[in-house]
Amino acid sequence: MREVFLTQCLAVLVAILLGAQACEPPSSESSRAIIERVTPSLENSLRERGLRLGAPLFIRIFKAEEQLEVSLDDGGRFQLYRTYRICTYSGDLGPKLREGDFQSPEGFYFVTPKRMNPHSRFHLAFNLGYPNAYDRHHGRTGSALMVHGSCVSVGCYAMTNSGIEESYAVADAALRKGQPFFRVHVFPFRMTAEKMAHHRVSRWQDFWENLKEGHDFFERSRRPPNVRIHQGRYVFEDA
Repeated sequence: MREVFLTQCLAVLVAILLGAQACEPPSSESSRAIIERVTPSLENSLRERGLRLGAPLFIRIFKAEEQLEVSLDDGGRFQLYRTYRICTYSGDLGPKLREGDFQSPEGFYFVTPKRMNPHSRFHLAFNLGYPNAYDRHHGRTGSALMVHGSCVSVGCYAMTNSGIEESYAVADAALRKGQPFFRVHVFPFRMTAEKMAHHRVSRWQDFWENLKEGHDFFERSRRPPNVRIHQGRYVFEDA
């Protein structure tokens, strides 16, 4: 009996270890070298703000402003760490509708470890997971929509190499420390009342009003909401 019990325990332990490895993001020789290079300065910069490398992260993208925000959990709320420049994105304000429309998406996405791409030909990248459930509900199509480096875009959000190196390293550390995925919320612009009024005649006004609900949820609580789809609209709840 004792031998059987030990064998069962060993099998469970192996399964746990294999599962943990499967949940780790992939890496490459290049990505490991980049992360090793940027980690010391990242740790110092985070420490100055009372944050730590490996804490859960949350990303927001604002198209019109060409900005990508990285926020980290400080133990209760998500604190803005740094705002990075987006070199370029494709298309105009508004969501991506179909494969090949050269439009960068808007909406609520999340990145799992397997969506990290250390082998990208655009330096480093992570896949947004477009189309999400909302996109599929509305018949939207497309694939391989990324945030990446190299400052060129055919539907993705392109950053400088230094920007993607830091944000990728922060994301990689969070995933390796156990965050199962990180959220990436993509907005057409900073969704203030003034900006909404300025765009009130847009064909996307109703869609953007729905996005603003998720935007404002985070602004109030400083915690990203859990997002689900109900009757073709985004619904936001405490995560």
